[in-house]
Amino acid sequence: MRTYDNPVLAGFHPDPSVCRVGEDYYLVCSSFEYFPALPLFHSRDLVNWRQIGNVLDRPEQFEVPHDLRASDGIYAPTIRHHEGRFHVITTNVGAGGNFLVTADRPEGPWSDPVWIDLPGIDPDLAWDVDGTCWSAVAGVGLARIDPVAGKVLEGPLPVWSGTGMADPEGPHLYRVGAWWYLMVAEGGTADGHSVSIARARTPRGPFEPAPHNPVVSNRSTGLPIRCTGHADLVRTADGRWWMVLLGTRPRGFFPKFHVLGRETFLAPVEWVDGWPFVGTVRERYEAPAALHPFPPEPARDDFDAPVLAPHFISPRRRPEWSTAERPGWLTLHATGDSLDRPGHTFVGRRQQHHDCRVATRLDGAPGSRAGLSVRMDEAHHYDVEAHDGTVSVLARIGPLRQCVAQLPVPAGPVTLAVEFRTAAAPPPAEGVRPGGPDTIVFSVESPQGARTVAELDGRYLSTQVVGGFTGRVIGMYVTAGSAAFDWFEYRERGPEAG
Repeated sequence: MRTYDNPVLAGFHPDPSVCRVGEDYYLVCSSFEYFPALPLFHSRDLVNWRQIGNVLDRPEQFEVPHDLRASDGIYAPTIRHHEGRFHVITTNVGAGGNFLVTADRPEGPWSDPVWIDLPGIDPDLAWDVDGTCWSAVAGVGLARIDPVAGKVLEGPLPVWSGTGMADPEGPHLYRVGAWWYLMVAEGGTADGHSVSIARARTPRGPFEPAPHNPVVSNRSTGLPIRCTGHADLVRTADGRWWMVLLGTRPRGFFPKFHVLGRETFLAPVEWVDGWPFVGTVRERYEAPAALHPFPPEPARDDFDAPVLAPHFISPRRRPEWSTAERPGWLTLHATGDSLDRPGHTFVGRRQQHHDCRVATRLDGAPGSRAGLSVRMDEAHHYDVEAHDGTVSVLARIGPLRQCVAQLPVPAGPVTLAVEFRTAAAPPPAEGVRPGGPDTIVFSVESPQGARTVAELDGRYLSTQVVGGFTGRVIGMYVTAGSAAFDWFEYRERGPEAG
């Protein structure tokens, strides 16, 4: 029996939406303040996913204030394919509201935004057989729209706001046979998260709730997957139904901490008496009949290509970069003097494994400050940086900023590394209970050999401490002068014994 393990898309990839075109599946996720925005994935089996680009990859598609707050930006997209064209509708929170982009091919190019004067967030798209286009928004209101002109033609109409739990959001409208189904997330995107559904004969309602709501919830269980919700449905070519949804995998002592952000999970759907059933979401399921894995992504990027890989992201905008200025190296120039404020130079990728190692080899110009940062937002990040013959580890936790440790290094390029270990943590301080989600180890390699600079508790870079909707992003930065990075390497590693 073929099986697959959840999550199918690890790390900070929340609010998944999926559509099928023939034998191919396409999925998008929220990206919040990061650019390029709306990562886009392709699959042939719903289990194995490969990023093929980002829907919003031009500055004119994602114009935001330079000081856009962390966890604002691009929320909860919906992707659909209609009459030979791909459509993605989403919300730019803090910078414009709801808009729609389209493309003939999923790889793009995607159009400039068509703005829609529709209040609310988490917009959906659905078409009736007569071509009528509907958009539902969190709340839940339903509007008839013109997706080409961006006009609201009717509504928004109050139709069904869930079963009474907090924060009805992430609505999706489907026509299945003679029924219209409206599926929503409820209970907030934390431990109370769940999915409920209702049906009606027309999109305008009245909607009848499912007798077994919520159709999905892992709340009040001891399961390792928590916060399950914000789902989308897809039907395979053989007629089976599946659900993609978000969830978290917390670690450590009570109340436990999740550090990777909200991830994408996959669960089979059974229809009984006209209603979908999923239940709790497990770590392992029987897979679709055939799996189509992609070749593994290279662990190391040597920056030989004239473009950056699509998984590299930056807060709010992409800083100027070059692989031609020094061939085979990624050259970055400082645009801000601190990672504690917006406007800095940072290029990184999502942390996708609890146990992994990230490293880079950098060569800084005289007087430069550059290194690797593990980032949640401007007020929560750990950094290992090289500056004038010294490697330092810096910790910013809320209002506090401290240099934790320093080591001298000889002149010339150095390799900086960050390891994430979920076990074998160092002994706790006196009077402090152990049990953070992981230990983060910072090291430097130079002609003097490899040396550990510092080890820090990972709980202070978790959602439970930081707040917000994102997960850890690990990246290269420059806050003074310029620096060139020879390569960037991300490798999964086995957990420490202990």
